Amino acid sequence: MRYALISDIHGNLEALEAVLADLKKERITAYLCLGDIIGYGANPKECIEKVKSLRPEILIAGNHEWGVLGLLELSYFNEQAASAIEWTGNVIDGGDAEYLKTFKLSSSDKCMTLVHGSLEEPKEFFYIFDANDTDKTFRLLKTKICFVGHSHVPGIFSFDGKKPAKVKGMNVKLDNDKKYLVNIGSVGQPRDGDPRASFAIYDARAGAVEIRRVPYDIRSAQAKIIAAGLPPLLASRLAEGH
Repeated sequence: MRYALISDIHGNLEALEAVLADLKKERITAYLCLGDIIGYGANPKECIEKVKSLRPEILIAGNHEWGVLGLLELSYFNEQAASAIEWTGNVIDGGDAEYLKTFKLSSSDKCMTLVHGSLEEPKEFFYIFDANDTDKTFRLLKTKICFVGHSHVPGIFSFDGKKPAKVKGMNVKLDNDKKYLVNIGSVGQPRDGDPRASFAIYDARAGAVEIRRVPYDIRSAQAKIIAAGLPPLLASRLAEGH
């Protein structure tokens, strides 16, 4: 099985289309979505429809889905995010909302575990930025590997049963004696200083993970955000990758 994992699209249709175009070159068995399809960007409906057309095996709820559905108070979010959530709620329709309600907080099978933020209280949406943030999730993890998003900062971490560590690079061949946590980064709003869209491919048979980056039409995405009347910061940060 070769899985394509996407997260934190955030209404950025240009970034999502670039990712999907790149994935067309791959022998992908199934798609998995780790949440935050919406929020920040100007094309929430189109991104929902695009993801729906992929028929993902698993759909994980992000904090922005919960925000739009009223499951998280707007006070949880910063000013720009709250503004975008209110705007998004006025753009999507009832059918979109019903679709978002089907998303799970976490999912696990014999192969992998998926969650938006952390296995420590998934509904609290804790962030994982570095190895220090992974410890509680590793302690709770029952499978070989866990995939997360939310922080918009991609990275691969391993756990040997004693101490978590950051894996060098964005490719890893899984060691039988270790567990792994992979933050796949953000399709639509990267925050690691690299503005290119981020996503991951997991080859379960080969036991290998790759975090991949692709460029997209940032200017078009920015222009749409400004035209929609969304906070200008949500446009400017796309070019900066943070």
